This record gives sequence, structure tokens and C-alpha cells, in this order.
Amino acid sequence: MNYWLNLLSGVTWDEFRAGGCNVAGFSSTRRNVVQQIRAGDVLLCYLTGVMRWVGALEVLGPSEDRRRIWAEAEYPARLAVRPIICLKPEHGVPMENVEGLVSFPQYGQNGAKSKGLMRNSPKLLAGKQDGDLILSLLKDAQGNPVTRPVDPKKLGRKSIYIAIRRIGNRDMDVAVTVPDREEGGSLVRAEKPEPPPEGRLHTEIQYHLLKLGRDMGFEVWVARNDRGAEWNGCRLGEMPGLVSTLPTQFNDATTRTIELIDVLWLHGNWITAAFEVECTTSVYSGLLRMSDLLALQPNLDIRLFIVAPDSRREKVEQEILRPTFRLRDKPLFEVCGFIPYDTFRKKIETIQELKLATALRPRFLEQEAQYFAGAKE
Repeated sequence: MNYWLNLLSGVTWDEFRAGGCNVAGFSSTRRNVVQQIRAGDVLLCYLTGVMRWVGALEVLGPSEDRRRIWAEAEYPARLAVRPIICLKPEHGVPMENVEGLVSFPQYGQNGAKSKGLMRNSPKLLAGKQDGDLILSLLKDAQGNPVTRPVDPKKLGRKSIYIAIRRIGNRDMDVAVTVPDREEGGSLVRAEKPEPPPEGRLHTEIQYHLLKLGRDMGFEVWVARNDRGAEWNGCRLGEMPGLVSTLPTQFNDATTRTIELIDVLWLHGNWITAAFEVECTTSVYSGLLRMSDLLALQPNLDIRLFIVAPDSRREKVEQEILRPTFRLRDKPLFEVCGFIPYDTFRKKIETIQELKLATALRPRFLEQEAQYFAGAKE
């Protein structure tokens, strides 16, 4: 018997329960994985966003049930299941309760975000002891329920989006998952303690990118979860030229990805440049958002940049040359440049002092950026 991860949103979990708790569904792109699941295996149900384990389902075999159980997608790769445990979200087991007790990284554990585990499902749990532990915690939660409030916004957020992807000579609908910027993190910054030095530097860089973009005549965007941050007495969400909505020509999946990018420069309905600021060890997450954007909009002509302290150059190069980014149809290192912030800041100060911003064009960024594995043509 194996344990498998089953990711759901609050909405799809409610729909599963309303549908009788006897059919588990997955996207067609996961059909080959679903076929590896055997009768007697157990699906452990986890609510993304809410970050709680809420159920355990025994697999009975393939399902021929073709009812439209879920509103957002058909989920045609289906399994017949028997519910072992089905909890309401407010009675679920928080991910933090397994911290340090399982072999996979947990959210909040030394900054780890379970990158691979929580991006798709079904996914086999490598350690049977991990599944045993989670199942025992679910049984305890069922027998001794503890009510923990659930954020309605997290409970109601979409789990997948439909994007159009060119496959061969056909345009096909593809279901994609767009993770939160920090899975489980709020999109609204709460009243906060003094941020760490890395957080202050991150905000400083965003501030200067936003101001430079505005001075050059662009409208600007800052990631939703950073709008409450302040630098030099200015709240990022209140800076001049900041737009409250993104261009409408993109599909839901693209919009969801774009709105989590640190800084955007916009010209009318078009994105001119996108910046991810990386001051800590999470360079991978910023690159992943850039890669997701290119995957969703392969024909999008947009300047992409990673902005980080000069000392992080080697880390950025190491991450951007990973096979997952290098082996794309359009390798990420060819289109995403590294801007070393310590030296770039001096350039910005000179531009502002001499009031040169209005004469600049975005192409000057490509001259400031470094492109790895060969110069950008």
C-alpha cells in the first residue's frame, strides 16, 4: 500500500464532498500517474492556501463516473474511492503540525516551501512513515476535533486555471496550477514587526524600480503581497503611477502569475519589463515565476530581469542554468538577465540627479544586465 498526495482547494474539496465522496478526479495531464495508483492505496487530501490536511481516501480502482462534479474543470482521470476520513477545513490538521516529523520539507521550516511536492498531484509520498503519521493525525483530528478559523479568501481561491497551449498543430486547453507567491502567505500584509535586513533591501529595490519606471513614463505594478511595505516613508501600494488592475488580454492563469511578480513596467495594455528581486536564498522561486509566464505566453515579447545584490551573481547563474530552465524551447538564460543591484543603484542615483529618466528607453536595462551562458544576441 502506498500513500499519494491529493491537492485540492477549499472549493474543490466542498464539491468532492457534495458529490458523494466517492470519486477522486485529476487533470488529463496526470493520467499516466493516476494509472500507477492501485486498489488499496490511500490518497491524503491537502488543501492548498488553507494549508491543512483534511482527508484520507482508500482507492478502490478506476472510476467510470463521468458526472460533472467540479465546476472549474472536468478532472477526467478518475478513481473510485472510499472515504476513510473527511474533515471540514476548520477541523483539518495544519501543515505546521507535521513540522520536523516527516521527511519532506514543510512550509515554514527554515524557509522551505515543499517546491516539488506541492506543485501537482497525485504524487507518491516517498516515505510510508510520512503517510502513516499524517493518517494518524487525521484520525486524531476526527476523534478529537479542534476548530481553527479559516480565512474565507484562502478557502475560496481557485486551484487551477485553464490556459491555451499549442500542441502540434492544435490549440488545446490545458489545466495549470499557479501557486501563491509564498504558499499559505497572505496577499495582504498584516501589521508587521520590523522586517529583517533582507526584507528591507527587497523593499528598497522595489521602491527604486517603481520610481525609475514611473520617471521613465510607465505605469507600474508591485506584487499584491508587498503593497503594505514601506521604504523611505513611502508605502509601495501608494506610489504615483501604480495601477490597481492588470491588462485584461491575458487568461486567468497568466494574470495570476503576473500579479505575483515583484515589479512590472506597463505601457498601455502591454508589459514592457518584469523584475524579480532576490535578496535571500529563494532565487529559484523568482525564476520559476518567470518560467511559468513564458510557458503560459510563449510569444510574449517582454524584458525579464532578476535584480539582486552583486554578491548573489553566482547563485543566480547556478539557478538559471538548471536543466528545468535551460531545456525550455526558449531557454530562460537567453531572455532573463541579471542586474547586480549594488552597481545599478549608483546608475539610478545618477539618472535621478541629472533628470535623465525621461530620455531613457527600456533597452538600456539590457545593457546593464548580465546574460549567462553566452551574451544575449
